[in-house]
Amino acid sequence: MRPILLSGHERALTQVKFSKEGDLIFSVAKDHVPCAWYSANGERFGAYKGHIGALWTVDVDPTTTFLATGGADNTLRLWEVKTGRELKQWEYLTSIRRCEFSEDGKRLLGVTEKRTGQLSNIVVYDIDNSSPDAPQPSEPSLRIVVDELPRVTVAGFSYLSKYIITGHENGSVAQWDAKTGELLNEVYSHEDGMAVTDLQWSADRTYFLTASKDKTAKLHDTNTMEVLKTYVADTPLNSAAITPEPTNYVILGGGQAAMDVTTTSARQGKFEARFYHKVFEEEVGRVRGHFGPLNYVAVSPDGKCYCSGGEDGYVRVHHFDPPYFDFKFEVEREREARTGAVGY
Repeated sequence: MRPILLSGHERALTQVKFSKEGDLIFSVAKDHVPCAWYSANGERFGAYKGHIGALWTVDVDPTTTFLATGGADNTLRLWEVKTGRELKQWEYLTSIRRCEFSEDGKRLLGVTEKRTGQLSNIVVYDIDNSSPDAPQPSEPSLRIVVDELPRVTVAGFSYLSKYIITGHENGSVAQWDAKTGELLNEVYSHEDGMAVTDLQWSADRTYFLTASKDKTAKLHDTNTMEVLKTYVADTPLNSAAITPEPTNYVILGGGQAAMDVTTTSARQGKFEARFYHKVFEEEVGRVRGHFGPLNYVAVSPDGKCYCSGGEDGYVRVHHFDPPYFDFKFEVEREREARTGAVGY
């Protein structure tokens, strides 16, 4: 897979997201300008200027009308994708570490950072997506003050906005009622003290994948919070993504920071995207290229490509070759021959 390199950021990437159609990629970095790119050729579509600090998070609504960004300038901002116009700005006492639209794009979630004297807050706004010019609310419809659990690191909406799922700095994962804010369940999925670094959903949001500094990624059932599968890597993980049907893979990204390794060798730092079979939990391949840890990986909704954002300041887009879609484990081929069914 010959990669397309997107070079538009001056500092390390923090998050990358595909639009629902997969034709656009949105990226944020420790500089202050979110960027949009065409996934097919890597050409830059535009930039969104207004932030004055490092950016930590980005998300785009299902219609690719609205873009949300948050960062170290203590603001969560809403933009019009097409024009780059800033539509709304919400200010807080601490930085925004995560933002995400609900499945229907009608709700926007934000997570504020826990600092001395300030607890993590999960805020939810009801977005009027009828028009970019529609007035947006100044106050959240739901605010969850996380006082009994450790700092929230990642969060997102489940299917039908039924739950809010959060990951925490101690390795736990929690389930909240998205209407009342009530804590429903908490599981200790990852090693104690090892932060959950990413949370990404399956296409229907009935299960999700978490990544952690404990060198594992885990697949959870959204309703029961049960750990369904575990993928063990050999390096701390920063991100984990699920490929859509009919392929059965998860992609893990991470790597040791430069201060933790004795050389700058990409091989020594293990700066690779790792592919695992979603069902059998076995590693099937790696893709190299970055010269620093992979801070985020994302898969296009159609499953035809993926991108990774690295500490080296580059976004790398890989369009899958035909053998990727044809690859099967021997047990899968035997099952198809026996039953005539395709897929697993």
